[in-house]
Amino acid sequence: MEKNKKKRTSVMKYSFVLIVTALLVQACGSVPLTGRRQLLLVSDQEVLTLSLQQYQEFMRTAPIVKGTTDAQMVTRVGTRVANAVETFLKNNGYESELQNFAWEFNEVKSNDVNAFCMPGGKIVVYSGLLPITQDETGLAIVIGHEVAHAVAKHANERISQQIALQYGGAIVGGLLGNSAAMQQIGSAVFGLGAQYGVMLPYARKQEYEADELGLIFMAMAGYDPRAAVPFWTRMAQSAEGSARPPEFLSTHPTDANRIAKIEGIMPEVLKYYQGTGVQNTTTAPIKTKTDVPKPVTNDALTCTF
Repeated sequence: MEKNKKKRTSVMKYSFVLIVTALLVQACGSVPLTGRRQLLLVSDQEVLTLSLQQYQEFMRTAPIVKGTTDAQMVTRVGTRVANAVETFLKNNGYESELQNFAWEFNEVKSNDVNAFCMPGGKIVVYSGLLPITQDETGLAIVIGHEVAHAVAKHANERISQQIALQYGGAIVGGLLGNSAAMQQIGSAVFGLGAQYGVMLPYARKQEYEADELGLIFMAMAGYDPRAAVPFWTRMAQSAEGSARPPEFLSTHPTDANRIAKIEGIMPEVLKYYQGTGVQNTTTAPIKTKTDVPKPVTNDALTCTF
């Protein structure tokens, strides 16, 4: 009797592991262009709903800048990069992803050197960042990076990682349908309610990935990605002598590491740069899906946590 009980317990544990494993395998996604495999336990709609609530709460009290030259530049550059990204998605088999984006680009009056993007393409640039971006190309580096976070579904990945780490097997029991639990996780991940306008940091690999994708996206939009190294050098200089680095730096890789990686991928990024200006936004010849390079990464075959 005792032997049969132990056997049943062992079978149940094994079955549970199989169920969890199957769920995680089904929840694997991949990032456009890089091909990195990622864990996506929650649906796009769930993430968009959670993030929109956080974003709207922030925007109700944020000092939004409207009608100025800088505010118009933020919208103009953002729209140009977004158009190029949508063209890429349409031309490379990702057209179904377009329904996840309702782009917004806003300048918020603040001396903080910061910018952030919420899922769905809600991007905020702080006015304190503009003296460092200097011009449209510098701003395109920042916006391209933020757009990349949205396209790569980094927020979805981060929520999924939190669910897996905090609840483990409970996801099989229906956690994903538990709105209270999802609200709590969403609030912790996005963090806009806890600290004014500052999203919690992404993992380093997500930041490096956003750098790479962001440079490709700005290049597709006709902005010269070679401006990235001077921009990040200025960012590093802006932090010198400061007791606390700018938010945009404090949650990101060190400048030296970032610049080294950018220099390493620049030859590949430049393949996407046509250099023909604004007119190139939607008409640039984009590579077909089979031509798009997908560098092999350590995460290429497995979902990561």
